Amino acid sequence: MTSKPRNCLTAILICAALLLATGCREGKKEAAPEAAQGNAGNKAKIEIQPFGQLKDGREVTRYTMRNHAGMELRFINYGGIITYWSAPDAEGNLEDVVLGFDSLEPYLEGHPFFGALVGRYGNRIAGGEFTLDGETFSLAKNNGDNHLHGGVKGFDKVLWEVRLPDGPESNTAVLTYTSPDGEEGYPGNLDVAITYTLTEAGELDIQYEARTDAPTIVNLTQHVYFNLSADFSQSIGDHVLTLQADAILPVDDGLIPTGEIRPVSGTPFDFTAPKPIGEDIDAANEQIAMGGGYDHCWVLNDPDAGFRQFATVVHPPTGRKLEVATDEPGVQFYTGNFLDGSLPAKGGGTYGKRSGFCLETQHYPDSPNQEAFPSVRLDPGQTYRSHTRFRLSTNTPHTTN
Repeated sequence: MTSKPRNCLTAILICAALLLATGCREGKKEAAPEAAQGNAGNKAKIEIQPFGQLKDGREVTRYTMRNHAGMELRFINYGGIITYWSAPDAEGNLEDVVLGFDSLEPYLEGHPFFGALVGRYGNRIAGGEFTLDGETFSLAKNNGDNHLHGGVKGFDKVLWEVRLPDGPESNTAVLTYTSPDGEEGYPGNLDVAITYTLTEAGELDIQYEARTDAPTIVNLTQHVYFNLSADFSQSIGDHVLTLQADAILPVDDGLIPTGEIRPVSGTPFDFTAPKPIGEDIDAANEQIAMGGGYDHCWVLNDPDAGFRQFATVVHPPTGRKLEVATDEPGVQFYTGNFLDGSLPAKGGGTYGKRSGFCLETQHYPDSPNQEAFPSVRLDPGQTYRSHTRFRLSTNTPHTTN
């Protein structure tokens, strides 16, 4: 007579346990980071993971941003380096399209600024010195007799503080660093804040700000290398580039601007209409020979227009497209001419010559020594601001809200 109630009770307990287990599994699904393919019903999140240690024992952290289309961007607080950025091809396949390394060690051993924040001064300063208010400042010479990209230990080699102003549910991170007076020879304590935002439109929006307590110079940029094929063994010569820039700054044999602003019309530097990067990259041209290809600053059109799109790069075989906008007066277009196969590529192999290209938005190289160039001076009480946006998509018409 008592066996049936016991059996009923047992059945009830088993059902309850099954429901509880199912509920727990469902709860784990909801709490987990968004899957790579994205889900419009879930919020995007920033995932935080360790990425090794510096030689002094300080921890390096990797931050992963995802949008609802499944795009993923990773950066580390060492150098603000962008280590990974996936982009869709025409078939919707997401693949990594930026050069870098799989682990921290190669970044510490030396590299050509893969994906790094560059400062205090992006590009070259002739002779490693400049004069401000009658005082001459000597900078580190790390590029022959010249100063390049902030010196021996520029912003690409410091550990940035990272805060998430809207929490991990929002794809915005603010990187801050205080460069002390005299660092690499620069005057003034410089407080820098750089904001990375990954948008639902597939954009990396970068906002730069800096303040100083003494007159100084500032020219910040991002040195990400792209290969839209996602095959790092391939050259970027088949990428088709359009640049809204009617002139370049020709350089001497040290890649320092001569001071001339030279029209691109009729030269290998003319990308005002779409042209494969590789079409004229080895042309018989003195400036091409100086840079071993393209390694020059283009003077962007409409400088008074402020923030505007100036570049489009399309990779016809995959259908991937990169669009770049900025409020800067120039861009250094570099085609990886000095990559020589000595650095390990992500996923295997090495980075060969011209396996990536850079579009480094900035003021002109050597501006502190060339009065005719736009000023890079920053005084106490002023705020340096710069804005750049990279957008990865496929080569199909789109609208922007």
